[in-house]
Amino acid sequence: MADTGILESLLRHLEKVDDGVDSQAVAALLGVDHQVIVGAVKSLQAIGDVISAEQQTSKHWELTEEGAEIAAQGSHEARVFGAIPEDGLPQSELMKLPSGKVGFSKAMSNKWIRVDKAHEGGPRVFKMVESINDLVREKLLRVQQGKSQLEEKEKNELKKRKLLTEVTVKSYWIGKGSSFSTTITKQETELTSEMIASGSWREKKFKPYNFESMGVAPDCGHLHPLMKVRTQFRQIFLEMGFTEMPTNNFIESSFWNFDSLFQPQQHPARDQHDTFFLSDPALAYEFPQEYLERVKTIHSQGGYGSQGYKYDWKLEEAQKNILRTHTTAVSARMLYKLAQQEQFTPVRYFSIDRVFRNETLDATHLAEFHQIEGVVADYGLTLGDLMGVLHQFFTKLGITKLRFKPAYNPYTEPSMEVFSYHEGLKKWVEVGNSGVFRPEMLLPMGLPEGVSVIAWGLSLERPTMIKYGINNIRELVGHKVNLQMVYDSPLCRLDS
Repeated sequence: MADTGILESLLRHLEKVDDGVDSQAVAALLGVDHQVIVGAVKSLQAIGDVISAEQQTSKHWELTEEGAEIAAQGSHEARVFGAIPEDGLPQSELMKLPSGKVGFSKAMSNKWIRVDKAHEGGPRVFKMVESINDLVREKLLRVQQGKSQLEEKEKNELKKRKLLTEVTVKSYWIGKGSSFSTTITKQETELTSEMIASGSWREKKFKPYNFESMGVAPDCGHLHPLMKVRTQFRQIFLEMGFTEMPTNNFIESSFWNFDSLFQPQQHPARDQHDTFFLSDPALAYEFPQEYLERVKTIHSQGGYGSQGYKYDWKLEEAQKNILRTHTTAVSARMLYKLAQQEQFTPVRYFSIDRVFRNETLDATHLAEFHQIEGVVADYGLTLGDLMGVLHQFFTKLGITKLRFKPAYNPYTEPSMEVFSYHEGLKKWVEVGNSGVFRPEMLLPMGLPEGVSVIAWGLSLERPTMIKYGINNIRELVGHKVNLQMVYDSPLCRLDS
């Protein structure tokens, strides 16, 4: 509550007037800051109907810091004029004066001074008139002293020179309320057992309850925006009949991450500039030996109708442990496990989990991010099936305008980049990658020859950034995350 002395002074002043008073005038009369009176008004409003207060807005013009300086010392152009002696002043010396640069151009524009460029000592500035009338200072003094109003054109000119600024002031028109009194009686907010026992509650004045007020929001946990969007994607996959793959192995061998996907050992993606290699444990030793031999053969010699890559495949390269660069390594494990069944059954798999790339960090790239992947295995699947599933998947995301562009992936053929028309940007943007897994990847696993596998993938961070209007990925993940953003963000619902 505001200071009791201020409250009583306000009430006594209000008692003397009939129609009411402006809070600015009360502040000036009592010699206090206006915000003190605003606090007193709100305190009295909380007590009851002691006063009535209606907020009002007014505007007035004030001098800026530079404007106040000019009102005291004169305009820049007047100071320049006054600094020039009868025999003139070298222009170079004039420009060194505090008001030289600004004042010179204004004085020239007013035709108060002239420059003799042919002077033997260099350009020299001379007065063109004997005396001047500093109108700029006069106008500012009139505003400062409140003697008269300037025309709109004059105000705008001074505002353009940043000498004058328009200030909006919010104040209250204060009047007497239905329960007006110059004495302040504190209202009780709680009925105690002592009041009931003594009967003193009968003489007390209680503050009325406000049943319309909102309660304090309880403290609780909040989902990160990334997790909210992840939940939406997961729900879409489940609605389409997919089963989630176990993706809890962040560390993967190069065999499952690269070799099993028919990605050659000399591929640039296997370089240390693109992949994080582990030093301890540096190598993996447990592999399905028969499958490993078939992978070695398809790489080095070919098979199943393919000529392979024709290079010397090395086990020590396949053994190197890495932080997985994509969740397709998990898909390879799941498809191999599927191939070991006695009877093949069609499957639909999906995964959403973290992957790691040795990327240079910037506004759109992180060394750790999430990959969303969908995989369908069945007899006779074609590129048309892939496009149909993609249309169904992206339609559930609210994305209906799709285009497909041929692309290259080591382990899919044919491969397609997926583009969507972005209504906000008014252009086509890439939203994912897809393809049909190559026979050189599937047949060594032991899958039947007639089985095709279609797959597609996209990142989780990019759609989350679009949904939440985040331009820098480092504001979404990492030490720069604004926790208040996590707290304030509503549940994210993908457009449908």
